[in-house]
Amino acid sequence: MNQIFNQEAELQQEATEACWGISANIDLYDCDLARMQDADAIRDFVKALCERIKMRRYGETQVVFFGDEPRVQGFSMTQLIETSLISAHFADASRAIYLDVFSCAPYDPEDAARFALEYFKAAHYRLNVVERR
Repeated sequence: MNQIFNQEAELQQEATEACWGISANIDLYDCDLARMQDADAIRDFVKALCERIKMRRYGETQVVFFGDEPRVQGFSMTQLIETSLISAHFADASRAIYLDVFSCAPYDPEDAARFALEYFKAAHYRLNVVERR
């Protein structure tokens, strides 16, 4: 029995080590509209998130407002990190934020989601995590 347990633990460790990166899709709902419409608050969020999940930013955070259609109108954000990319779209009409964190360095997606929930005062979130291979 012990041998089976050890084999399973070894397989799990190998699978984790074989992972290229972690992609977390974080959908935030019923967010604070004033905060999600504030470009400086978005930049501050990115800095704080990167510190929290220990990612080193590469260049400045890009925050651009666009959208001809009111349903999708809002800011979009991109932030290169040394280990990949953080991006988001802020949909004003629905008060939803669609945040993506992809990194080949390890981080805790649940912690990133909870931090975003608190920062943007969202009512709830949905998290989807994919190990990229």
